Amino acid sequence: MSSLGQLYGRAPALLTDLYQLTMAYAHWHHGSHEREAVFHLFFRDAPFSNGFAIACGLETALEYISGMRFEEDDIAYLATLEDNAGEPLFAPAFLDYLAELRFTVDVDAVPEGTAVFAHQPMLRVRGPILQAQLLETVLLNLMNFPTLVATKAARIAHAAGDDAVLDFGLRKAQGIDGGVSAARAAYIGGCSGTSNVLAGQLFGIPVSGTHAHGWVMAFDDEIDAFDAYAAALPDNCIFLVDTYDTLEGVENAIRAGRKLRAAGHEMAGIRLDSGDLAELAKTARRRLDEAGFESARIAASSSLDEGVIAELKRKGAPIVLWGVGTQLTTAQPDAALDGVYKLAAIRNDAGQWSYRMKLSDTPGKLTRPGVHQVRRFLEDGLPVADLLFDAAAANTAWAGTHGEHCHAFEPDAPHIDLLVPAVRAGAPVGAAPPLADVRAHAREQFACFAARSDYPALIDRYLEESTHALRDWLAHRGERAVEPANEA
Repeated sequence: MSSLGQLYGRAPALLTDLYQLTMAYAHWHHGSHEREAVFHLFFRDAPFSNGFAIACGLETALEYISGMRFEEDDIAYLATLEDNAGEPLFAPAFLDYLAELRFTVDVDAVPEGTAVFAHQPMLRVRGPILQAQLLETVLLNLMNFPTLVATKAARIAHAAGDDAVLDFGLRKAQGIDGGVSAARAAYIGGCSGTSNVLAGQLFGIPVSGTHAHGWVMAFDDEIDAFDAYAAALPDNCIFLVDTYDTLEGVENAIRAGRKLRAAGHEMAGIRLDSGDLAELAKTARRRLDEAGFESARIAASSSLDEGVIAELKRKGAPIVLWGVGTQLTTAQPDAALDGVYKLAAIRNDAGQWSYRMKLSDTPGKLTRPGVHQVRRFLEDGLPVADLLFDAAAANTAWAGTHGEHCHAFEPDAPHIDLLVPAVRAGAPVGAAPPLADVRAHAREQFACFAARSDYPALIDRYLEESTHALRDWLAHRGERAVEPANEA
């Protein structure tokens, strides 16, 4: 079970924007609520100038879809809402409809941990338009932030190489939900563990930690603090050495370590949390080695991110354990993933797909019509190109554009399709994979695509042509009577 059931006991139906409910009401009022529609959830720009993102949040999203119900207290609250004339916002019969509503949508999704590029759907939702529209806000909420943090964590873990990275960000997270979902996403992205004990309980993520400056400050002398901590947890001692003077702290850690060793235990290491981490780590390593503590690890924290870690490693800092907090959990410097959820097709009265797209004078905000799929072509089992195409079109020749370049593929070229069945008629398809497997997949994906800054994320030629045709028609729709046909 994901976090929704364990934290809240249910999937809260009112976790949405009001206008999702007013639009649902309007569809119900006009009898259009059962029209089949297709929506895509995607992001416009990859975060951190990374080129791609690591998809995350799917397990919780699927739990929401299958478990969402309007409970009695939800319906009672909605009945209190009024319009601008002071009348009930929703008709009683509509509230009765919501009380009985169960999702019957189909969802195809990119598996968690998969690398995705801008404008490639992470989710495709197909079903009655009222249901699909109601899911917009909550799916964006459940997918955007975890994807952002998983991508940040992957960048940090990649910079750290074989060193362990720990999520220390709970105290700087945006509330309980932010801290819990960030810990899960950070683990998927590549962190080895978390300080967040609740996340450890909910998801089975290894938990880890040292002690705080407050522990040291509670004693008259630093060495007394170290000795007292060692007496309580003799096999769990990583001493935080920078409360007063860092190098004196290292010497006190060595003194405490000798007492531990005499009692049959070993000091696990020290932690640096301020100052010139590279020089302090080098000096600390030398002193630890000279004192016979060659196996004691040096951990570091203090406003770390992928850039700082990479620079410290370039300087040869002998740090092997990285505690990353604020920069990870708040995904700095990007405040949010630019994820959106857009209608792309709806059944007309004849039962055929009628394509939809959003026009915009802002570059990048134009959307593409159709029922999208992403095909990842392979050579020797490795990705060589992605192709965004219209799965509802009768397409047998695979060719796509990437900037000024055109790529063509044989009809039987090896490939995988990224969007796979995740929900059918409102019920999840199969069990969620173990979190450790998702994490391993994410690390493989990040390493693969981080080495390919020129990786071609293509747009199918037919999809490009249909986009241009519909855009032209919409721009001049007052002059034309017939909508451009699609091949569905």
